Amino acid sequence: MTNPISSLLVANRGEIAVRIFRTARALGLATVAVHSDPDADALHVRTADAAVRLPGAAPADTYLRADLVIGAALAAGADAVHPGYGFLSENADFARQVIAAGLTWIGPPPGAIEAMASKTRAKDLMRAAGVPLLDPVDPATATPADLPLLLKAAAGGGGRGMRVVRDLDALKEALEAATAEAASAFGDGEVFAEPYVERGRHVEVQVLADAHGTVWALGTRDCSLQRRHQKVIEEAPAPGLPAPLRTTLHEAAVAAARAVAYRGAGTVEFLVTADGRPYFLEMNTRLQVEHPVTEAVFGLDLVALQLRIAEGAALPPTPPEPSGHAVEARLYAEDPALDWRPQTGTLHTLDLPDGVRVDTGFSAGDPVGIHYDPMLAKVVAHAPTRAEAVRVLARALAGARIHGLTTNRDLLVRSLRHPEFTAGAPDTGFYERHLPALTGDAPDATLAALAAALAGAAPAEGAPLAARLGGWRNLRSQPQTRRYTAAGTEYEVQYGPVDHPGVRVLAATSALVTLEVDGVRRVFHVKHTADTVYVDSPLGAHALVPVPRFPDPQDRTAPGSLLAPMPGTVVRVAEGLAPGTAVTAGQPLLWLEAMKMEHRILAPASGTLTALHAATGQQVEFGALLAVVQEEA
Repeated sequence: MTNPISSLLVANRGEIAVRIFRTARALGLATVAVHSDPDADALHVRTADAAVRLPGAAPADTYLRADLVIGAALAAGADAVHPGYGFLSENADFARQVIAAGLTWIGPPPGAIEAMASKTRAKDLMRAAGVPLLDPVDPATATPADLPLLLKAAAGGGGRGMRVVRDLDALKEALEAATAEAASAFGDGEVFAEPYVERGRHVEVQVLADAHGTVWALGTRDCSLQRRHQKVIEEAPAPGLPAPLRTTLHEAAVAAARAVAYRGAGTVEFLVTADGRPYFLEMNTRLQVEHPVTEAVFGLDLVALQLRIAEGAALPPTPPEPSGHAVEARLYAEDPALDWRPQTGTLHTLDLPDGVRVDTGFSAGDPVGIHYDPMLAKVVAHAPTRAEAVRVLARALAGARIHGLTTNRDLLVRSLRHPEFTAGAPDTGFYERHLPALTGDAPDATLAALAAALAGAAPAEGAPLAARLGGWRNLRSQPQTRRYTAAGTEYEVQYGPVDHPGVRVLAATSALVTLEVDGVRRVFHVKHTADTVYVDSPLGAHALVPVPRFPDPQDRTAPGSLLAPMPGTVVRVAEGLAPGTAVTAGQPLLWLEAMKMEHRILAPASGTLTALHAATGQQVEFGALLAVVQEEA
């Protein structure tokens, strides 16, 4: 060991900071967190031995301030910095500043980061190294034969600055939008175009390299299930790849790492066509979000290996043999049925069954704000076979208790159980084809509503109760009535003091209701919050909102009102938009950014804009009135 580490600062937040701290503690290292003002009481701060405030809220003022992060490391006595992923993790200048400050950088050499930082320059480098590539397309000379095209930001990833273009008439507007988004997200508006491969697979190879010439290729991962070009479900190894193709991918990944004298953990990403041809996409010079599936299959701790490599240790000549299959699902606070709209609020409960790995940056009672990515947790299952790992993960997610925010949990469960996914043939067009079916037909919540009403009544221990649903009546006593809405449907349930055939109440407390329905015993867990009742059972999870007896006049808004669907920042207003402007139904009027995602506010109907209350750069709260469109007669 030539460069021992004793205290580690993680220049990040959330689940990745918590995950790195876990390994650091196991290795006997002191841990230091940094935090913005909204994160002052976040889990990663509570987990660390010490924490340093980065004044402000926006990432640009806090986690992206290299000077503040390095100053925090020096002030807290840390001797090493781990960047995690995102933020400054692939910033070569930050890496150089860390080293210049006398701190150990837990990452690849700055030169390697720089070489791979621009996708266009990286592709030139990989072409010289013999790695297969898609030929670039010049947007200025694109023809119908070049379609469809994929526009991509040269300086970043995560789906920002990406657009699929299927019509040349839409190319100019898509290029302008991608350029603006790339400049906003990465400070670099360079965008390039390449052929968009229909039904391609996103396959990547984890590499790990030391300073002594050893480079490991740690198998493949499939990350094809994506929304907005961001990964949702990942697995290792990538299913159904022929042995020669796996060998080609491993060799290309090692060649990419050696081409830039790589050191540490990195990922080489490929697009594999339907007929099995691989093409280099990019190299991520950091730890990936989905690294746990590789850890599970190889029995490794990649963070521990990163730290040991940074200390100067050598890797064994060959990696361990892989075992079994692992699948990871990203649990997001978002509504997939509403254009993946991110959600904010308080996470009242986050409880997953045993038997899976859960990496999270939240605990019960934590707020989920507007400034950062809406991912709540990563849930990972490992088993001897793919079928078993998928089944275990789906079961764990279905049985999770998640209260306080709308999440993509139901989408994840349905995706994992979809025949196309279970067959082992996922591709990047999965959600484009199946999203309406995966997000439609919310399960019936009648029994959940009954359980909520019974729990709300909280009868005395041993008091007899029974229920009636729909048109059932009990003439011997006046039943009590409760109404709730769930997933846009209103439910009315009634219960009374006399047993009724069909539904029998076996037990009911404020937190647990046991019903016998047509001879089958069902247990419902109930949690009440200020405005919502959460009911979980093997039949499904439901968030029920009690319907007040008398509506609040303040809830009414004028027809055509466009309200902010979430708190966020107005990043763009349609050119020339002003009161009196004629608009058409579905026309984008405003662009709102929240939780690292951009959302379009569309005209609800054709007509005239009669009011505009939003301006570029304006911070808006949930429900704020942005504009009003008067529908044409």
